[in-house]
Amino acid sequence: MTTEKPAASPLPLLLLLLSVTTGLVDAISVLGLGKVFTANMTGNVVFLGFAASGAPGFKFTPYVVAIASFMVGALVGGHTAKRHAGSPLRRWLIVAASVEAILLWLAAAVAVGFDVATQTPSASVYVIIALTGLAMGFRNATIRQLKVPDLTTTVLTLTITGLAADSGFAGGSNPNWARRIGSVAAIFLGAAIGAYLVTHGGLVPPLLLAGGLIFAGTLVCALHPAAARPL
Repeated sequence: MTTEKPAASPLPLLLLLLSVTTGLVDAISVLGLGKVFTANMTGNVVFLGFAASGAPGFKFTPYVVAIASFMVGALVGGHTAKRHAGSPLRRWLIVAASVEAILLWLAAAVAVGFDVATQTPSASVYVIIALTGLAMGFRNATIRQLKVPDLTTTVLTLTITGLAADSGFAGGSNPNWARRIGSVAAIFLGAAIGAYLVTHGGLVPPLLLAGGLIFAGTLVCALHPAAARPL
């Protein structure tokens, strides 16, 4: 009598896709909203320090809005994840993807008529920063709950460190090297696509694309048998 092996988790592939959307979102914010990150908070803290010292070209308010929005999104995401503890993974994934996609699509609606070159209307800058920051904060809280090694979808510093420190040159076996390289490549790809879309079509196309990839990719993942397991 043979025992069926449990279905392999679809999460790694989904998280690679989400990493692509991280590149898209940061291309939108850095190139379209005035040198601010809404997916990667490390850069904002550094830029905030520049602004505090009076360095030219760095404004205090956008970084504060981005960090505050991200933290609120993470708080709501963490609370929502705890409420779904023990529920099927697919239910939580669909909830999380819906929240992210809706926030990004709302940002796309706000971006209609926004001029990247002149940054007008100026109020739209802060609304888009807030909406994308909320989405990415919620995303990071979700990924933190999933605990998939080497696929954070947003932060690459430790991933790149692992590629070098765990390599054969350092006497290591480089576990999960494919995931690590895939994560770097995914964010690179998303940033390149996002940069092209922002420079040639403004903020609306990449925001719509990011939301669509998140929602569609998660729905496909949710159909996988392994997604029936409890969170």
